[in-house]
Amino acid sequence: MTLPTLPRVDLTPRRWATFVAHAYKAAFKQHHQELIPILSKLIPPEAVVFDVGAHAGQFAKLFARLAYEGTVYSFEPGRYARLILMFAVAVNRIANVRVFPFGLSDAPAHLELHVPIKKSGSFGFGLSHLGGSSHEEAGRSRVDEVVELVTMDGFCACFPIKRLDLIKADIEGWELRMLMGGADTLAKFRPVLWIELVDPHLNRAGDSLQKVWDFLTALDYRAYQGGNDGSLIELPAPCEGDILWIPAEKRV
Repeated sequence: MTLPTLPRVDLTPRRWATFVAHAYKAAFKQHHQELIPILSKLIPPEAVVFDVGAHAGQFAKLFARLAYEGTVYSFEPGRYARLILMFAVAVNRIANVRVFPFGLSDAPAHLELHVPIKKSGSFGFGLSHLGGSSHEEAGRSRVDEVVELVTMDGFCACFPIKRLDLIKADIEGWELRMLMGGADTLAKFRPVLWIELVDPHLNRAGDSLQKVWDFLTALDYRAYQGGNDGSLIELPAPCEGDILWIPAEKRV
């Protein structure tokens, strides 16, 4: 596993200007506050959280605030996103977030991360993904960078992970690969999972929404979505979106 260091990113003047805007927003704005009523029920002060696909750090900041006596492990393989994430953590002097420069998968590997380029020339780093490209992406500009991938089980064996309360994952279709590489971790700690699932994105990795559903229900997890009033609604069938997976033995 590569040790976390400040990433080097070569930027054009246009991309430098965009980077400043991205870094300012990451450091001084807080998104997703409407989720606090639900997340506060799932993340106690001493919680350990895995933030997989940490992007620019909006969730890392929120998780760190809720788990103020715990630790947030943020995984972000993309150099540009990780630079912004590390800046946001440093500026806010957040002591309980640890940033790691690799992604989670079903096997250790080095693969290409595809970073889309917007029409303006800036990085569309929020849509960076592994795997193939969809039909809609054909002909679009992108930058590819080789990133390191490890398994969740391997990571937990190397680091002193003694509890795991929540795993958040938004990794553009690589979610099932991450889960498969963490089967032992899921069995040992039984964390709540909060995962973005989009079938076309999963298809890029050779997976599908149904495969994710089958995998997690076989592990005795149940799927929910959050209601506007902070309640949880159990899902009777596979669907796309931000899905909350809770072990059947845990009270909702």
